[in-house]
Order: sequence, then structure tokens, then C-alpha cells
Amino acid sequence: MLKIRLMGTKKDIKWFRDFLHKSPQIEVEEFSEVFPNKGTNRFYRAYAEVKRNSATEK
Repeated sequence: MLKIRLMGTKKDIKWFRDFLHKSPQIEVEEFSEVFPNKGTNRFYRAYAEVKRNSATEK
């Protein structure tokens, strides 16, 4: 399992979340809500827990 911290614009985080969910090799166990970063109005953060999809693992 991997724990990932994402940082970027809301649009970029949404794009990557959708990318993770569509990937057949990755199973998204958890994806947090988007939080604002301190000191900036442009960048946000989110957290994800992912693991390899055992059905596609060889």
C-alpha cells in the first residue's frame, strides 16, 4: 500500500483522482477531501491510499 500526499490546484487534484480510479492496475482504498494550503489561495492538498490491484498482478 502507498500513502500519497497530493498538492496542486483543485482541477489538477480532481484530474489525478479520476486517473487513479480509472487505472486497472491501481485500487484506490481511500481519497480524502481537498484541503486548502496555508499561505496560498491557489494550491490545495489531498491524501490518497492506493494499492496494486491483485486481479492484474502477475
